[in-house]
Amino acid sequence: MPSRLSISTVSAASAIPRAAWPTLCPPGDPFLNADFLAIIERHGAAAREWGWTARHLVASDQHGTVVGLLPLYVKTHSHGDFIYDWSWAAAYRQLGRQYYPKLISCLPHTPVAGPRLLVAEGPAAASIRQALADSAQALAAGLGVSSWHVALPAEADIALLRREGLLISHDVQFHWVDSGCGDFDGYLATFSAARRRKVRAERRRVADSGLRIETRHGDQIDPAEWPLLHALYADTFARFNNHAVFSAACFADLAAALGRRMVAFIARDRGLPVAVALCFCSDEVLYGRYWGCSGNYHSLHFELCFYQGIAYCLEQGLRRFEPGAGGEHKVSRGFTPTVVHSAHWIADPGMRELLGRHLARQGEALADYRDEAATHLPFRRDRSSLLR
Repeated sequence: MPSRLSISTVSAASAIPRAAWPTLCPPGDPFLNADFLAIIERHGAAAREWGWTARHLVASDQHGTVVGLLPLYVKTHSHGDFIYDWSWAAAYRQLGRQYYPKLISCLPHTPVAGPRLLVAEGPAAASIRQALADSAQALAAGLGVSSWHVALPAEADIALLRREGLLISHDVQFHWVDSGCGDFDGYLATFSAARRRKVRAERRRVADSGLRIETRHGDQIDPAEWPLLHALYADTFARFNNHAVFSAACFADLAAALGRRMVAFIARDRGLPVAVALCFCSDEVLYGRYWGCSGNYHSLHFELCFYQGIAYCLEQGLRRFEPGAGGEHKVSRGFTPTVVHSAHWIADPGMRELLGRHLARQGEALADYRDEAATHLPFRRDRSSLLR
């Protein structure tokens, strides 16, 4: 460990020196950078009024240089963190115990796996990660919260957290991975004939609808149009009695800051936007995030949220497309079921033992579910020969 390493907490991502982020985070990551967390906190999407209180951990060396970060929030609910622990909170209530508040290290409203213990690689990296993990557990104990969770950490983080005794939970997402098919027609050539016809029929319905589909990056969207695009996104949440936490101004600021790291697939009817799928991208991965539509257009959801994203990846040389959490309907369109993990420090020994048994059973069930879901993928059995 570097001599005189110190760990402090800050109450906003904007308080972390801007120069620290590119040295500690994956290059080109649209979420782990000096802008994403700072903007969504400033606009209230991850702020105290919505149950998020930032307590980010910052590791500094003896010169005051930031050498490690751990995004961390005190939360009073389970919305927007994607660890699916509502049943845990219910179990605490049934036993007369209090589950909230809890601590969580995550990307708010963003079910994307990646590093959470943010440290530059080097001889001291392992010890800095360890110090951040130890400090998070000490903070959780000091605050008297029920738990500390790490949502969707990278494999290297999972290994450390497992050694620390954290419980590991499991979930299934559906990811598209480029197998070397070249373009969208090449991709469809890997499908069985029946599945290929279905996708083509869905795309043809959209093409024949008279809608115009366009791709815009964040720096190509007129700021004045964000209220219209935001209204589409907000309407989707309203239909399901959910709250749309991002404002139009938040989207506009993200677009200005991230530029080409934001990608919008927009459907227009006589020039006006009627549907949008809002994505983000790194150098290798496209991340589907938000969808909104003002009407009932046959197959438009599949076109904007899946097919346009796959075509974009193939055109831009991106290797993977993660269209968001959930959605078994993604399997028949070529998105492979993929197990992801989260980690959990539980303060109460009895609850830890109870949840540990539950998660062990969950892991076996999720593995079976992944294997069964994979049998419904649309690919031809001989598709490997098509890609040579």
